[in-house]
Amino acid sequence: MDPKLERNRETATAFYDLMFNQCQPADAIRRYAGDVYIQHNPHVADGKEAFVAYFERMAREYPGKRVHFKRSIAEGNFVVLHCHQQWPGDQDYAGIDIFRFDEDGKIVEHWDVLQVVPAASANGNTMF
Repeated sequence: MDPKLERNRETATAFYDLMFNQCQPADAIRRYAGDVYIQHNPHVADGKEAFVAYFERMAREYPGKRVHFKRSIAEGNFVVLHCHQQWPGDQDYAGIDIFRFDEDGKIVEHWDVLQVVPAASANGNTMF
């Protein structure tokens, strides 16, 4: 694999793990975000400060939340992560996160799509 693609893939998972599992969003932004952080999730305001505030609140409201990485795809300046999010006291979610990187390998933009993992399925396959 292209070293730049592998670097971006490792950065995306390290960023996500640090902010979500380790509950350190400010450190994640300092280490892995570029000069700007464009957010497309409609529940999170745009920018670095808003990202930190949102995930600090999520850490307080959902202690023990976890994300498990199931798949990753790196192409060009993008990394896509297929994730299983576990929210204690709430539902589990299947998620697709898309990160765009700048030329220095820093995250500058994020999109995500989440779907509740249902109790029953019309097929015998899992969402993961």
